[in-house]
Amino acid sequence: MAVFVWKGKNRYGDVVNGERVAKSIADLTRTLKREQITVFDVSKKRVEIKIPFLKREKVNLKELSIYSRQISVLVDADLPLIQSLTMLADQTKNVYFKTVIQTIRKDVESGSTLNEAKRKFPKVFDNLYCNLVASGEQSGSLDVMLQRLAEYLESIVKLKAQIKQAMTYPVAVLIFSIVITIFMMWKVVPVFSNIFIELGADMPLLTLVVMVISQFVEKYILFIFLGFIGGIFLFRYFKKTKVGRRIIDISMLKMPLFGQLFRKVAFSRITRTLATLLSGGVPMLESLKITSTTAGNVVLEERIVAARTMVSEGGNLTDALREKAMFPIMVTQMVSVGEATGNLDSMLGKVADFYDDEVETAVGSLLSILEPILLICIGGLIGSIVISMYLPVFSLMQQF
Repeated sequence: MAVFVWKGKNRYGDVVNGERVAKSIADLTRTLKREQITVFDVSKKRVEIKIPFLKREKVNLKELSIYSRQISVLVDADLPLIQSLTMLADQTKNVYFKTVIQTIRKDVESGSTLNEAKRKFPKVFDNLYCNLVASGEQSGSLDVMLQRLAEYLESIVKLKAQIKQAMTYPVAVLIFSIVITIFMMWKVVPVFSNIFIELGADMPLLTLVVMVISQFVEKYILFIFLGFIGGIFLFRYFKKTKVGRRIIDISMLKMPLFGQLFRKVAFSRITRTLATLLSGGVPMLESLKITSTTAGNVVLEERIVAARTMVSEGGNLTDALREKAMFPIMVTQMVSVGEATGNLDSMLGKVADFYDDEVETAVGSLLSILEPILLICIGGLIGSIVISMYLPVFSLMQQF
């Protein structure tokens, strides 16, 4: 078996191209002909030199969301699944994702279900995705389930974008202020220090403190830089450990200003995930199990697991969320109404919509609060350095 690069024209007259695994050029040509593709050119793919640590084997949420929306539209339009997968593989720019889709298409062509084919790639398609696809295949409503998946992923992408918007500004300003401060301590302050020492100026306490810090930065600038880079890698490693993740997740929920925002985001994800799974016909216990893994916070994840245990022992979801997951009263009341009326998935969807709006409002409020706070802090920091350099000038002016 070898990989071939091909180019041709489909039955609609559109020029299409892609890569396929086949035994020979003749075998590939026959396969493409069965798919009503007129082949112009076929050649064996050249061997590429790949560096392992630079190899990108990742599909981000936005790419997965676009893929889900496209395949839902194609399946809804009654296009054969194999042809739909072929079209999506040909237009996907992510090389790894292209390979994944091509492998799935090949497995489906060999007789596997779409769900079974996708389960071979757990890093791309998680349990939630595969369970909903399986439910759609069993009930004959694959297009509906794929549409729900697309809507779910799009809402999660939007939620992540809002969090990114809230975090980007303060992080960028913080990094900028640190870089400016280090540069001033490294290059600007030493120039003034040497002048003041040569002129024998009286050094106020603030000036002496800034000069000591400047001498330290000037002497150990390389170690500070390496320490900063090492700190980033150390934090990322610490976050991946069980203890580190717990400490960071607890801290995130208790952070001033940001803590409430992270809680609202988590509640939105939990209710949205549970609503999507239940509407797709996934059993309650399995839905709670999958939902716990998508909470995004180990503390809330453990609470969902505890609630699932209570439900498995015969309790209702309302009491489980109230006692074990410690959800807000508004959520548990909506869940209670949903259980009583038999519209639990619909009620959970409304709760998720509510928290989506809350997150959007919270992000706007947070940015309006953070802007003056950060400006005051940075202005105070830079201003203190500048003032410390001017104080000796005043003493020199009095001497003359």
